[in-house]
Amino acid sequence: MILSERISSISPSATLAITAKAKQMKAEGINVIGFGAGEPDFDTPEHIKDAAKKALDEGFTKYTPASGTKELKETVCRKFKADNNLDYKSEEILISCGAKHSLYNTIVAICSEGDEVIIPSPYWVSYPEMVKASGATPVILKTTRKSNFKVLPIQLIEAITSKTKLFILNSPSNPTGMLYSKDELQGIGQTLEKKGIYCISDEIYEKIIYDGQEHKSIAALSDRIKELTIVINGVSKAYAMTGWRIGYAAGPKEIIKAMSNLQSHSTSNPTSIAQKAALAALEGTQEPIGAMVAEFKRRRDYIVERLNSIEGICCLKTQGAFYVFPDVSELFGKSFNGNEIKDSMSLTSLLLNEAKVAVVPGAAFGSDNNLRLSYASSMDNIKEGLDRIEEFIKIISDK
Repeated sequence: MILSERISSISPSATLAITAKAKQMKAEGINVIGFGAGEPDFDTPEHIKDAAKKALDEGFTKYTPASGTKELKETVCRKFKADNNLDYKSEEILISCGAKHSLYNTIVAICSEGDEVIIPSPYWVSYPEMVKASGATPVILKTTRKSNFKVLPIQLIEAITSKTKLFILNSPSNPTGMLYSKDELQGIGQTLEKKGIYCISDEIYEKIIYDGQEHKSIAALSDRIKELTIVINGVSKAYAMTGWRIGYAAGPKEIIKAMSNLQSHSTSNPTSIAQKAALAALEGTQEPIGAMVAEFKRRRDYIVERLNSIEGICCLKTQGAFYVFPDVSELFGKSFNGNEIKDSMSLTSLLLNEAKVAVVPGAAFGSDNNLRLSYASSMDNIKEGLDRIEEFIKIISDK
């Protein structure tokens, strides 16, 4: 079978692969502690589920407009104004089947063969693959622990070429959990404005932030950067609605129209009842978010402290999302039962097979010195998982 060059170049998701293997081991009766999940372990709030049930009872089960209902678009506009001080009209909004779908629509609508897309590393695993699917070329801009895994304006300037079409920004970040401040965004925004480069601002973790930090959308910094920015968000993370598959994009009308056209010929509309649930999420009480974030903070404080107490591991204190991204490079070169730890993938395999702990290798995010651990799990599981990691590392450290 001959596959297209674009599809052949796409790699499978490492995060989903690790999660699938861990689930298979669990199904076989093996007690595996999972740190791979990219979704809150909380249930969707009751008022949101009730809205979906009501939609079912009222027969709201038919096609909606392919780009989403006008009612939900207008609610998203109000959300942007209230939370981000951004003014959008409904024709500048697209409702899609999850934020991932919004991202894909954006990249395919903007990028062509020969274009370059700058992606800071560590990056979310799907960004480079989506760029490849569009025919464009991902240009990886490596950041370091020293800069808290954030891009410096001088780095961005040096990476820009005549082929650069798009820059992808994710704040708070998956996998690093880092948040860009307003001043940091100003430097990036000014560079993009000067060069006329589009920006995708992935803000899906916007409401999961700690220590009094404040989220700022780069699109709100100036009229010009707003014209160049497509903001991506959704209800998956903040409202524990990952399976409902509702995301949204906001941006220039011409780009949103192109994305809507693409969506109309691929998926058509997002699920009707899920759109009603999203309405309830955005318009209803926001109290469940506060409770969820408070619990995530408690877990973050514990997992960061524990990881830093383990010899050979260094972990920055994250500012948002629900991941930590510890540096484990000091463990490279050690071995267990003749199996050398050469990189993040070999360490991940040993942890899963020997310690029965599932983590995600940093190589999947473009940073082989690290591992990603999600703390979207119970405190009991986190404690047990870290105990196993610490015990395993003590064994290899003694060799």
